[in-house]
Amino acid sequence: MHPTDPGSCDAVVIERPSDLTPEWLTAAIGAGAVAAFTVDRIGTGQMSECYRVCLSYAEGAGGPASVILKVAATDPVSRQTGLALGLYEREVKFYTDVAPSLGGPIAQCYHADYDPETARFALLLDDAAPAQVGDEIRGAAIEDAILALAELGRLHAPVIGSDALADAQWLHRDAPLDQAMIGQLFAAFVDRYGDAITPDQRLVCERFVASYDAYVAEEAASDRVKGLVHGDYRLDNMLFGRPGSRRDLTVVDWQTVTWGPAMTDVAYFLGCALPVEDRRAHYDQLLRAYHQGLGPNSPISLEDVREGVRRQSFAGVMMSVVSAMLVERTDRGDQMFLTMLDRHSSHVLDTGALDVLPEPAAAVALTPDPADEGPHQPGDEPLWNESWYWDFADPDQLVGGWIRLGLVPNQNVAWINALVCGPDIPTVALLDFQAPLPADPAVVYGDGAEMRHGASIPLKTYRVEVHGLAQEYDDPATLLRGEPGRPVELTMDLTWTTAATPYAYRITTRYEIPCTVTGTVTIGGRTYPVEAVPGQRDHSHGVRDWWSMDWVWSALHLGDGTHLHGVDLRIPGMAPVSVGYQQRAGEPVIETTAVTAEATFADDGLPLTTTIDFEPGPVTATVEILGHAPVRLVSPDGRVSYFPRAWVGVNTADGRSGVGWVEWNRNLSK
Repeated sequence: MHPTDPGSCDAVVIERPSDLTPEWLTAAIGAGAVAAFTVDRIGTGQMSECYRVCLSYAEGAGGPASVILKVAATDPVSRQTGLALGLYEREVKFYTDVAPSLGGPIAQCYHADYDPETARFALLLDDAAPAQVGDEIRGAAIEDAILALAELGRLHAPVIGSDALADAQWLHRDAPLDQAMIGQLFAAFVDRYGDAITPDQRLVCERFVASYDAYVAEEAASDRVKGLVHGDYRLDNMLFGRPGSRRDLTVVDWQTVTWGPAMTDVAYFLGCALPVEDRRAHYDQLLRAYHQGLGPNSPISLEDVREGVRRQSFAGVMMSVVSAMLVERTDRGDQMFLTMLDRHSSHVLDTGALDVLPEPAAAVALTPDPADEGPHQPGDEPLWNESWYWDFADPDQLVGGWIRLGLVPNQNVAWINALVCGPDIPTVALLDFQAPLPADPAVVYGDGAEMRHGASIPLKTYRVEVHGLAQEYDDPATLLRGEPGRPVELTMDLTWTTAATPYAYRITTRYEIPCTVTGTVTIGGRTYPVEAVPGQRDHSHGVRDWWSMDWVWSALHLGDGTHLHGVDLRIPGMAPVSVGYQQRAGEPVIETTAVTAEATFADDGLPLTTTIDFEPGPVTATVEILGHAPVRLVSPDGRVSYFPRAWVGVNTADGRSGVGWVEWNRNLSK
C-alpha cells in the first residue's frame, strides 16, 4: 500500500531510518532537492518508533526543516502485536483514506506504507516542532483544553452522525475486551494498587465492570450517534503549537482509531485533561467549545453532547484500568494511571453516569461454535498458526500422552507431535516439524508418520489416530537439547468424549474441553488399553509466537469431578495476563479472575515443582510430575523455546486430588 507516494518513491522500501536517501526524501516531500539529512530518535513508543529527520537542501532549494518518520517497532514481540491488533493498518488507512477529508489537528502525511506479510509500516509526517507535548499528570491550562475540544469538533464535523465510514472494515475490528476480561484486569489492578484506590473509585469500577457487557451493547445500538473515535485522545498525544509551529494543535498516534459512540473522545479528554476542580469550574464552557467546533450545521445539539459525554464518561475509567495492566510498569505510569482513575471516576460521579448503567449481571461463560471444530481461513501473518491438542493421563497404568497437530500455512509446513511418558517408562516422541502442509488437515503425512483426526460429533466426541517411527529417551531432557533417541514404533488410536462444558476463550480464538479418553496406545509392540481416563483437548487459531513470551498452561481433573484450567501468561513489558475456569460437577462454569503459577526448573530445563493458584476460590493446586514429554521449538529466525509438558498428579490445599497435564513455555531469547 503506497497511496500517498510519488511514483519515483515506489521502488524504495522504507522500513528503518537507514533506508532513507536524499533522493527518496526529495520525491516524498515534493519540495526542494534534499542534499543531506540527520536522524534522531524521539518518543518512547512501544508498538512503533518515531524519528525526527532534519533536512538540508541544495543551494536555492527549500522545504520543511524537518519531518517525522514513524516505523514499526524493531522488537519482534511489539511488532507482531502491532500487526495482530491492526494498529499499523489503521494508522496508515487513517492518513490515506480519512484524514484528507477532515479538518482539525492532523499532521500532513507525505508517505504511507504498510505490508501485512512482513509487518512493515512507515509514515512520513510533517513535524509540529517547536510544539509542546501535553502532560496528562499536570493537566492542561484551560485555554489549551478549550482549543483541544474545539479542534476535536472540527475533526468530527464532516462525519459525525453520518454513515460515511460505517462500512470501513478496518475501523471495526472486534475488541477483545468483555466483562470477564475486564473483571480479570480490574482484579489485578486492585491487587497492584490496593489502598491507593479510594472507596468512590472502587464503587465506580465495580459497578461498571458488573454491567460492562450490557452497557457496551446499549452504546452500540443503532439509535446512538456514531462518529470517528481516536481512542486515546489525551494530553500525552497532543502537541500544542508555539511560535513557529505549523498549527495550533497536532494530535498524534492514530493507531487506535475506530468508528463508535461519537462522544467517546470528548468524554475521555474532559475526564482527565484538567484537575477535578478546574473541570467542574469550566465544564459548560468546555462542552460549548466542542459543540461550536462542530460548526453551525451540527446534527446534534449541545444537550446531545452533554448526554453523550455523560454516557461515555466510563471510557476513561476503563482505560485507566486496562492500560495500567497491559503496559510495562513504571513509577510515572503508576502516578498517571492513579491520576486518571481519580479524575475519570470523579467525572462519572459528577455527571450521575452510574444511573445510566444497566443492572449488574454476571458474565456468562462462552461456549464454542460446533463449526469451529474444523479448520479456519488463515491470516497473512508469517506466524499464523492453527493447532489442535489432545492429552490423556492414566494413573492406574502410570502412562500419559499428548498429541498436537499444528498448521503453519505461511511457512507451508505442519507440525506432528505425539508423545507418551510415565514414571516407569522412557519418554517416546514422534516429532516432525517439517511435515508438508496437507490439502485436507484431517489427514496429515510426515516423515514416517501419519495422522488422522476428526470430530465424530462436534464438541462431543473426537477421534485421533497417529502412527509412525518415533524415538524413545531414558532422559527426557535430551529432547530439549534436540538430540536423537532410540527408534521405536508408536501407534495411538484414541477417542476424546466431552465430560464437562466446552469453554471458549474471550481474549483469543481458542477453546478447551475436559474429556474422558478411551482407546489404545502401542509402543514397540506393547499395548496399553486406555479406558475412560481423564484428558483434555483444545483448538486454537491465530498468530502464535512461542518465542516471545512465557506461560504456564494447565488442565487438571480432580477426583470429585471438578475440572480446572488456567493459563498464566507472561509477556515482556506487560502485567501478567491469565484466563481459565473452574467446573464443579453439575455446576455452571466459573471463569477465573486470576491464575498464578510459581515454578522451579532443573539445570537441564525440565520443571521440578509448580504451584498454581486459581481465583476466585481460591484453589491452590500443587503438582507432582509423573511423566516428562517436552519438545524443543525453533523459530524460522533461529529463536529457541523450551516447551516442557508433563502429566502430573495434583493435590489441592483443601484436600482434593486428581491428575492432569501442565505445559511450560520458556522463551530462551529474552
